[in-house]
Amino acid sequence: MQHPSNPSSAMDHYRELTLRGMILGALITVIFTASNVYLGLKVGLTFASSIPAAVISMAVLKCFHGSNILENNMVQTQASAAGTLSSIIFVLPGLLMIGYWQGFPFWQTTLICAAGGILGVIFTVPLRHVLVVKSTLPYPEGIAAAEILKAGDHNQPLENDGETPQSGVKQIVTGSIISGIFSFLAGGLRVISESASGWFKVGNAIFQVPMGFSLALLGAGWLVGIAGGIAVLLGIFFAWGIAVPIISSLSPMPADANMIAFAKTIWTSKVKFIGAGAIAVAAIWTLITLFKPMLEGMKLSFQALSGKNQQNQLLERTNQDLSPKTMLLIIFATVIILLATFYSFVANAPISTGLACILVVCATFMAFLIGFLVAAASGYMAGLIGSSSSPISSIGIVSIVIISMIFMAIGQSNGVFSVNGGNQFMTALALFTAAVVMAIATISNDNLQDLKTGYLVQATPWRQQVALIIGCIVGAVVISPVLELLYNAYGFAGAMPREGMDVSNALSAPQATLMTTIATGIFSHNLNWDYIWIGVGLGIGLIILDLVVKRLRPGWSVPPLAVGMGIYLPASINMPIFVGTLLSFFCMRHIKKRYSDQNERERELKAVDRRGTLLAAGLIVGESIVGVVLAMVIVGSIALGEGESPLAMNLTNWDKTGELLGLGLFIVSILILLRKIMKK
Repeated sequence: MQHPSNPSSAMDHYRELTLRGMILGALITVIFTASNVYLGLKVGLTFASSIPAAVISMAVLKCFHGSNILENNMVQTQASAAGTLSSIIFVLPGLLMIGYWQGFPFWQTTLICAAGGILGVIFTVPLRHVLVVKSTLPYPEGIAAAEILKAGDHNQPLENDGETPQSGVKQIVTGSIISGIFSFLAGGLRVISESASGWFKVGNAIFQVPMGFSLALLGAGWLVGIAGGIAVLLGIFFAWGIAVPIISSLSPMPADANMIAFAKTIWTSKVKFIGAGAIAVAAIWTLITLFKPMLEGMKLSFQALSGKNQQNQLLERTNQDLSPKTMLLIIFATVIILLATFYSFVANAPISTGLACILVVCATFMAFLIGFLVAAASGYMAGLIGSSSSPISSIGIVSIVIISMIFMAIGQSNGVFSVNGGNQFMTALALFTAAVVMAIATISNDNLQDLKTGYLVQATPWRQQVALIIGCIVGAVVISPVLELLYNAYGFAGAMPREGMDVSNALSAPQATLMTTIATGIFSHNLNWDYIWIGVGLGIGLIILDLVVKRLRPGWSVPPLAVGMGIYLPASINMPIFVGTLLSFFCMRHIKKRYSDQNERERELKAVDRRGTLLAAGLIVGESIVGVVLAMVIVGSIALGEGESPLAMNLTNWDKTGELLGLGLFIVSILILLRKIMKK
């Protein structure tokens, strides 16, 4: 899809970066950022907010005079940046897990999120011309968002599929209401269960047949796709059908122990490390397979900064980026912010002022340099395989290893580890630095998709880049209070704010747990290497399996990273994701069988995919919003001394009934969603 050679002069008079658009973008940002933070902490996944934001923007701005496609594009750009920035939660909770933070300091959290996000924007500006304008990279999400915006420009149905932007909003709202009600019944009134499992023994071996009923995770499964779903199911089977049974049969359960608690202890202390090893290998392999395009992205970035590819750029509206002077001023300001934030982080550490200054400069330099290289690589990969498929977790794992090793060398040469609390401090500083790199990586991974969308709808690049920066700032302001709220209401795996809290309700924060485990293990020399090495071997085997499957059945795959997540995450979280992938697969398969005409089939597949995607986004948003609201209620109740379950009905002997009701409502919800998705 190419940009028109002669952009319409009529568009030169369109309003783009408007106050009402920025306000609407900020409101959508708050909702989607809170939703992504909640979902990311619960299951380790986030959802792309560009298309839902575009649909909402078109429906709302239609009510105002003079709205246009470029204004809608700015709204989705702003909301997309903020929703993406929420991926910083893949690192930050680790500071609580190691006991260095007791909460999320507002200014430190906000400033590193904002500074990292803004650097992610600025680092991708020089890449726009070479990776968007002059490139043949596909940019799947960017092109899809442009098509949505174009379809809604003149209030016409989407091309050939009979769906209007307003119907898209209805689908988001429908999904939100369904999952919101379910979540309130489960997490608020607690009259239905969020999961159910069957446990049994064969000899001394303990097995689990799990199920979870989260509609948000069902929606996430729709977005993941069947290959990822099968891979997740393989991970579940390995954990609960092979690893836990074998280990439990070799380690007889104590006479006074509970079978379920014993099996969960085995999974937590041993099997999860197998999953961590598999994830690490899969992450490194993903980066290896993308090594060539990563190098190409870095090469293009250096060329762009040197100006070699920017000659002959005319100052027409659709070719105006932020000026180099403006970019340098923004970079200078963000570096000052990073220096100040890192200094506030190390100010109370048990080290000398001189060493503190060295660490501050080193942390800032590493965040800036690694972030720049990661931005170029992430931007290229986003264009090549899409933002959703880009291995951000892999980049995070590699970054935390590099940063930890450098800080380990500095700490050992300066005697930091011999000081009380020195080990914890250096681990925390490594995580804090990696958080900045993660913010840069996630934003740069998303921004070129947005700039591709803008290019296709003839937006003004510098205005879009300003919208991206605004989105980063708004998202950064939202992230800290949402994290604080969720932590105090639910706690994180391995970090509970109060004694006596129900650990089963804690948010698992899987990526943060994994990166914390890696960093802590590097500094303390106490990683559970036996089971990690088993995971490494398993990961290598999965990579070979994936290569064989791809060779024998082109188009098929067994993503090793998804298998590792299937082992690493609780089974009750993984199962609804798998069900969601099945739902997507069978809907698409049914459409392919229903229509014999190629054009009609393609039109219906596009319509079903769009309805399913918007309903899935609604499911995620609905459960996430209810989760955040309930967190506010819980925190308020605790402050008033009323306990942690103020809305719970506390029905006696209700466990089995709650599980059956949860299963029944889960099935009913699926049937309603199927009817909405498959409507003719």
